[in-house]
Amino acid sequence: MSLKLMYITNNPEVALIAEKVGVDRIFIDLEYIGKNLRQGGMDTVQNRHTISDVKNMRKIITKSKLMVRVNPIHDKTDDYSSSEYEIDGVINAGAEIIMLPYFKTPDEVRRFVNAVGGRAKTLLLFETPESIANIDEILEIDGIDEVFIGLNDLSLGYGHKFMFALLADGTVEKIIEKFKNKKLPYGFGGIASLGRGMLPSEKVVAEHYRLGSSCVILSRSFCNTSIIDNIDVINMIFKNGIKEIREYEKYCKKQDENFFLENKKTVKQIVEEICR
Repeated sequence: MSLKLMYITNNPEVALIAEKVGVDRIFIDLEYIGKNLRQGGMDTVQNRHTISDVKNMRKIITKSKLMVRVNPIHDKTDDYSSSEYEIDGVINAGAEIIMLPYFKTPDEVRRFVNAVGGRAKTLLLFETPESIANIDEILEIDGIDEVFIGLNDLSLGYGHKFMFALLADGTVEKIIEKFKNKKLPYGFGGIASLGRGMLPSEKVVAEHYRLGSSCVILSRSFCNTSIIDNIDVINMIFKNGIKEIREYEKYCKKQDENFFLENKKTVKQIVEEICR
């Protein structure tokens, strides 16, 4: 089965292009609480999408699933509503999959699952060292549909300067074994277009196949619409980029164990060189 590709956008025109070429999930990102503090100074994506974006996207996409990342679990303050209110809002707006970011404890996950109440699919974004320390108890909670490893924040939490260090040192593989034991669909990280990235994307795609991953985010560098605003250029990037990824996936499906072991070694070598 091919990887489920996810792309973050609140632009309806871009979303329709992504849907047309086979992007599986359009990803609205509401998360902002605490994100600037923990990622301040880093060249990371910090979106400020809204529930109105969810409603607008629901009206136009027909094949891709609508996924929404909410804020970390929080209580109501003068500045924002509670998690329960926010989750109700995105479900009422049409979200089919809801992602919980930056949790640390089983209680946060229980609160999230209870708030969703089976009205949408739940996806946990493991991106804190505390969530990994508590992973066994967290994965015992009923109502978890999918899981994902967020390499940006998790690498920061472990003191690494390059997100794919966790892939090279075996951390991702150890976490995935926990997911496999619970028979949960899982994914990790993001990819750019093939041939791009400090760690070339084709090396990362091959690792997804070696590890049995089912989904990945198309990173900002795949198509950075904050820089590229010509819709014809965006259309060409998506059309060609998705085609190349899907063709490389077909290639990966035909490879034997030695191919994946050699790719794993190459990933480790490249990452170690970057991290020196």
